[in-house]
Amino acid sequence: MKSGKELHEELRQRILSLSGVTERQECGIHEDAFFIGRTMFMHIHGHGHCDIRLSKDDQERVLAEGKARPHRWAPEQGYVTFIARDETDFEPAMELIRMSHHHFSANRQQKTEHEIER
Repeated sequence: MKSGKELHEELRQRILSLSGVTERQECGIHEDAFFIGRTMFMHIHGHGHCDIRLSKDDQERVLAEGKARPHRWAPEQGYVTFIARDETDFEPAMELIRMSHHHFSANRQQKTEHEIER
C-alpha cells in the first residue's frame, strides 16, 4: 500500500499528463493548483482531497449520482469534492478530472477560435 505522499505524487503526475495542464504549487490556499491557460480547473488540499470544477450540468449529474460531494465553499462555481484515499480511488478521481479538463479545454479552444475570427 502506498503512503499518502506517494498517492499524492501519483495523482499529480496523472493530472499533469493531461494536455495543456500546468501546475502552480502553493497557489493561495491550495497546495497544488492545476490550470488550463489561466483557468484553474482543479486543486488539491492535502493528500488526495481534490476540488474539481465542472460545468453546471456535469456538477448536478455527478452530485446526483453520488460520484462526488458538494464543495464546501464554492459550489456556485461548479466545484465538487472527491477524496482519493487509496489507489482504487484514482480512476474515479481521474474520470471527474478528465471531465473538467475536457470542459475547460473546449472552452479555451472556442475562445481562441473566436479571437482568430476577429
